[in-house]
Amino acid sequence: MDEFAQAVKDVDEKCEDLLKSQLNRMAELPKEMPLAGIYILSEGVIVLYAGRTNNMRKRLQYHMRNSHNQATFAFLLAREKTDNMKATYRKEGSRSHLLSQPAFRAAFESARARIKRMNIQFIEESDPVRQALLEICAAIRTKAKYNAFDNH
Repeated sequence: MDEFAQAVKDVDEKCEDLLKSQLNRMAELPKEMPLAGIYILSEGVIVLYAGRTNNMRKRLQYHMRNSHNQATFAFLLAREKTDNMKATYRKEGSRSHLLSQPAFRAAFESARARIKRMNIQFIEESDPVRQALLEICAAIRTKAKYNAFDNH
């Protein structure tokens, strides 16, 4: 078996383990967590997002922060809620401009609170190639609503 085929086989098995892993609450992250790995955010049985990181606790905490550069998933949820899905490089419509708008700021705060109530599952994986494959596997298998693999 070549190296890629072995990686895919390993990832397939690990993805199953991720999907069977313990549910935790974002607002109550467990003391013991892997440093690097893959995580999935869900509400009930609906998976919303699969992500990867080399610093699990820090990345998960960032999802709940007040910074649009760190809480990128919350920012995406606020964009959806306010129908501001198109990113721009102009001042009007920029991230800072959107956050200066009361309705968008309220949607961003609501999204951050929503994420705190979400469930989180995670699994350790430090190899960057396997991380990428595992993120894709988890997103496809769970039909994660907010994962997009489009080029920018």
